[in-house]
Amino acid sequence: MSEWISVIREQAFADGEHVMMELDGSDVAVFNLAGEYYAIEDQCSHDGMELASGEREGDEIICPRHGARFCIRTGKALTPPAYEDIHSFPLRIEDGFIQIRDDRWD
Repeated sequence: MSEWISVIREQAFADGEHVMMELDGSDVAVFNLAGEYYAIEDQCSHDGMELASGEREGDEIICPRHGARFCIRTGKALTPPAYEDIHSFPLRIEDGFIQIRDDRWD
C-alpha cells in the first residue's frame, strides 16, 4: 500500500481554491469545495489536456481544450468528448494537513 503524502495545511487552503502537486509521476489537482477536499488526476481522459486551469462550475471542472466536464468529487466523466473517468485519489486530514495517497497500484 502506498504512503500518505502531505499536500498543504488545511487552514492555508481557502474555499474554491485548488493546489497542484506531482504524485508518482502524475499531476494531481486538490480542490477545496466548501470545506470538503477532493484530489483528482489532472489529465483529461479524452486527449490528455490538463484540467485544473479550466473553468469550474460547482463540483465540475471543464476541460479548457474541448469542454468535457468531470466531477471533482468522483472523477466521473460527465460529458463528451470524454467517456472515460479520471482517477480520484483517497484524501484525509491528519494533524491539520490535507494528505493524499496513490492507490492506483494497490
